[in-house]
Amino acid sequence: MTANKPITLHQDRYFSPNPEERKIARRLFQLVKDLPLVCPHGHVDPRLFAENQPFPDPTELLVIPDHYLFRMLYSQGIPMESLGVPRMDGGETEKDRRKIWQTVADHLYLFRATPTGAWLKHELHDVLGITKRFTGATAMEIYDQITETLARPENLPRALFERFNIEALSTTDAPTDTLEFHRQIRESGWNGRILPAFRPDNVTDFMYRNWRGNIDRLTEVSGIDCTNYHGFILALEKQRQFFKSMGATSTDHGVLTPFTVELTENEAARLFDKAIRGQATAEDATMFTGHVIMEMAGMSIEDGLTMQIHPGVFRNHNEVVFEKFGLDKGCDIPMATDYVKNMKPLLNRYGNDTRLNLIVFTIDETTYSRELAPLAGHYPAMKLGPAWWFHDSREGMLRYRQMTTETAGIYNTVGFNDDTRAFPSIPARHDVARRIDCRFLAGLVAEHVIDMDEAEEMIVDLAYNLAKKNYRL
Repeated sequence: MTANKPITLHQDRYFSPNPEERKIARRLFQLVKDLPLVCPHGHVDPRLFAENQPFPDPTELLVIPDHYLFRMLYSQGIPMESLGVPRMDGGETEKDRRKIWQTVADHLYLFRATPTGAWLKHELHDVLGITKRFTGATAMEIYDQITETLARPENLPRALFERFNIEALSTTDAPTDTLEFHRQIRESGWNGRILPAFRPDNVTDFMYRNWRGNIDRLTEVSGIDCTNYHGFILALEKQRQFFKSMGATSTDHGVLTPFTVELTENEAARLFDKAIRGQATAEDATMFTGHVIMEMAGMSIEDGLTMQIHPGVFRNHNEVVFEKFGLDKGCDIPMATDYVKNMKPLLNRYGNDTRLNLIVFTIDETTYSRELAPLAGHYPAMKLGPAWWFHDSREGMLRYRQMTTETAGIYNTVGFNDDTRAFPSIPARHDVARRIDCRFLAGLVAEHVIDMDEAEEMIVDLAYNLAKKNYRL
């Protein structure tokens, strides 16, 4: 590969090669390419914006926080320690940032035709101003160029937020969080809209690491004794109100399955007491989480917070990696899910109530056309989250539209969210989503399924309006 070959981002990338469809897609893309970015579901650390310090180096910006990137390298036998990923057990990891950067560059071919490869190319070219292709031969030159770029005031986190044209960005925060960094952002006078989202998994799942310690922490931050079920529910309600006062518009629930069940208060209290005594089983945890999801839906009807559920992920499948590196290190794996039976109690209790806005995500694609689109195409409270995680990709997004639109339409979906920890990848991810939606709609126009004026309205809704509406932004 020629070291001096330039990075190229073709103006028609991701559009159909069919000339008529490509022409329509170009026209549609002009309507949305400069719209503000609405980012209602993600994992960017709010500390970035509270402290607004320069990113220390290219690896800290692009490599270490991005599990999409290092999971691929790990799959090829490259240890995470060699990529500087911090270890939970205090073990040694590579400290030489240039060496880490060179390792990534030497193996960049692994990302050809992957979403990560597309995002990284966009980040380097459009965000960081790199014009040469990133290769093993150009790695150090590009490292030095990015380091210089990151030191400039216009590339501080808040400045990038404004340059990316982000209208609102939601983080993901535990109910035990004091939201101190969100408070610092508010008190700084900066007008960037950074919002918390209420993610209670660490106290609602008995099997969560250090669950009992998290319950004590919830007692501390809420001022309510959470060692009994009644106090636990009161504390969750109080923390939801606190999050809402800090700008939150949504909750987020990463459950193993979409199982829901309505227990009596006494039944729920008995399970909770077993957990407090350290005697809860995995079956107890499933029953209790299924009940708490029902409780959370009721709370959302009362306080107006949009409720997100994303089941179907076997978290931390690689126990060796989990023990060494902790959560969210690229070893979460899709698993088969059943929504029709599992969600029937929830949907029969609350699915007909238009005050509830319930967004369901999946990475089990087989359920889109068989279960999720029909459910969302019927129950007023339910909407479909976008093509997510492993399917946040060119092919995944296109399949998503093909599998859901005829049954649920686009107005029972919620636009796009980037779901990222890697802040500079946000504009790249939205760019892909907008282009793929343009491609999908262009095909419908070319086949005379919809008219051009309808497609022009639909693309603006998909790129911007649906996310704002469904996340109550």
